[in-house]
Amino acid sequence: ARGFFTSRFIGAFVDDAIGMVAEGINPALIDNCARQAGMPVGPLAITDELSIELSVHAGESQKKEFPNEYKEGRSVPVLRKLYELGRMGRKVGKGFYDYDDGGKRLWPGLAQIYPRRADQPSAHDLKQRILYVQAVEAARAMEEGVLLAPADGDVGSILGVGYPAYTGGPFCFIDAVGVGAFVAEADRLADLFGEQLRPPALLREMAVKGQTFYGKTARS
Repeated sequence: ARGFFTSRFIGAFVDDAIGMVAEGINPALIDNCARQAGMPVGPLAITDELSIELSVHAGESQKKEFPNEYKEGRSVPVLRKLYELGRMGRKVGKGFYDYDDGGKRLWPGLAQIYPRRADQPSAHDLKQRILYVQAVEAARAMEEGVLLAPADGDVGSILGVGYPAYTGGPFCFIDAVGVGAFVAEADRLADLFGEQLRPPALLREMAVKGQTFYGKTARS
């Protein structure tokens, strides 16, 4: 289950981040805030590295194989558009970024396809969004029984996909913030950015009961 969890966990991060491009959020802000939040690589850069073509084909395979369970992610229209334009990722020298011997730079054409919003979110809110969308997904995985112990999720997220080590992993992060405070902030972010950030019932119940993932209760 841990392998399935890590792919789902990083999927929530990358899907939401690519969805930000369609929202008109500056792509440089997205990748820079991800690195500032402690992620090893920005989500647009990592998508180029892994191949946009591969991402599109993987999504199509999932849709065919699991038609009833498949839910189209927020990233899919953006990835499909780049794919149609032949921007397959770093291997062909162009994806979200343009690549040459001098390095890489964000493709200016993104701004023509997805015009930038006049009201860009703050760096603070974007960093929170990046950390919280992954932690919320981890809590959903726990609620659904994909994970049996928080330590499995914390270890898998840090070693497997590069969730910031300073947090201790998503469950340590939720405990450190305080479950009640985490729920309140996740609700604030969901109101700003979408339901993918809405905390699941498990977290709301834990907040009411004063529980934490690592066993100590606020009332003990």
